[in-house]
Amino acid sequence: MKFRWVTITVKDLEESIKFYRDIVGLNLNRRFPGNNGMEIAFLGDDGTEVELLYDPQATPGEFGSSISLGFQVDSVEGMMNYVVEKGLAVQSGPFQPNPQTTFFFVVDPNGLRIQFVELN
Repeated sequence: MKFRWVTITVKDLEESIKFYRDIVGLNLNRRFPGNNGMEIAFLGDDGTEVELLYDPQATPGEFGSSISLGFQVDSVEGMMNYVVEKGLAVQSGPFQPNPQTTFFFVVDPNGLRIQFVELN
């Protein structure tokens, strides 16, 4: 079994694509219209993707603090500087729960916590 994608119902597809492409660094693999005015975009690398689903008739859900998506980066310090340069606030961190792991959180345009983690 292989994990393929996670689906996020988004408030604004363009803003969400920009975040996951320009901040997280994922490639926009495909984008297409769905039924009843929906739009769908898949971004990712190496077979695992983030599916962004925009439905003008749906109200996106609220994300609690107990869920986050984690993305590995080469340098937590470098990524923190990058997100701040791009006008994003660091929600929390950096944290170092053990000598091999450092991470911090930002929030995507839909309120979902995004974790950037450096593994040493």
